[in-house]
Amino acid sequence: MSIQDSHWSAASALAPGGMMSAAAGNGRADRARTTPLRVDAQRNLEHVLRAAREVFGELGYGAPMEDVARRARVGVGTVYRRFPSKDVLVRRIAEEETSRLTDQARAALGQEDEPWSALARFLRTSVASGAGRLLPPQVLRVGVADESAVLDESPVPQQRAQAGAGELRLVAEDGPAAAADDDTGATELLKVVGRLVERARAAGELRPDVSVSDVLLVIATAAPSLPDAAMQAAASARLLDILLEGLRSRPA
Repeated sequence: MSIQDSHWSAASALAPGGMMSAAAGNGRADRARTTPLRVDAQRNLEHVLRAAREVFGELGYGAPMEDVARRARVGVGTVYRRFPSKDVLVRRIAEEETSRLTDQARAALGQEDEPWSALARFLRTSVASGAGRLLPPQVLRVGVADESAVLDESPVPQQRAQAGAGELRLVAEDGPAAAADDDTGATELLKVVGRLVERARAAGELRPDVSVSDVLLVIATAAPSLPDAAMQAAASARLLDILLEGLRSRPA
């Protein structure tokens, strides 16, 4: 084989490889261009969810999407691309926080043998996490009803009440149909917290008129939103101590 032929053969052998390398390089370049976009999109989603928890926790679910976008440091269009309506974002946050509270209630049931200790642990953990500020709006809407209405309409497990006394009950914002449509975990939360309440009541450590809705209201109100984290933690702990004393039964 001549030197020229050798050079031609070498060039021919390299050419497919070179072409393949270029194609592979283009593939890597394409992946390099697309992978950061996926990473950025995931990062933006995390920023939006974190911002939504903070904003809704501080201002309530009535806060505008623009506030969420500003807190997340993204354009409001980015928020709407991930969540086509505010209702979708609210539902996502409410579902996540409801699931977190349910896990906390289960943990308290499984790790504390004493009924009062289990209930107190659940309350302290939940208040410290701030999840109570983000419970679904339909769960935290309360009304005063007599005992028969509570037993007939409330999703809360049946509660004993003093005769003739009004009791807080959990009600859906737009009635039972809306609760069925929006509820993805609230029923399970009520059931697990109901077990904590019933155990503490049966042990004689919880006031007999305290209902599941009362416990959820404690979680929702004992975590005030304050600008200083240390101040907020101290205020929450102090307020919860007072509320726990109010929940405990006292010898006659």
